[in-house]
Amino acid sequence: MSTATNIFLGTGRRKTSTARVRLSEGTGKLTCNGREFDSYFSHENFSKQAYAPLLTVDLREKIDVTVNVAGGGVAGQAGAVAHGIARALQKLNPELRAALKKAGHITRDPREKERKKPGQPGARKRFQFSKR
Repeated sequence: MSTATNIFLGTGRRKTSTARVRLSEGTGKLTCNGREFDSYFSHENFSKQAYAPLLTVDLREKIDVTVNVAGGGVAGQAGAVAHGIARALQKLNPELRAALKKAGHITRDPREKERKKPGQPGARKRFQFSKR
């Protein structure tokens, strides 16, 4: 049986993506669905966005992060991972909440795709009006 280490869990959501995050003390290894962050997220901006909460509290090199993320696209998944990391960091040390909240990492972004309405081609667009 492995040695017991403190593992902190956090769930993050963004658009239709859901990320389940596990934090443990370590050397700063970041894995997402079994791959490194830099190889999983197609652009470096997405990987930076995903581990931004760690940079906010200066724990990038001291914590290992393992993430399972599903649903949505790359941008939504990066936001979900960041939200999950922030929530897990809050469980790790409740004193970090103020810094994370000020940086905007704790708040879940509520923006979602608006549903299509009947009698219209999309959510807001209308069919062309003809007077005659």
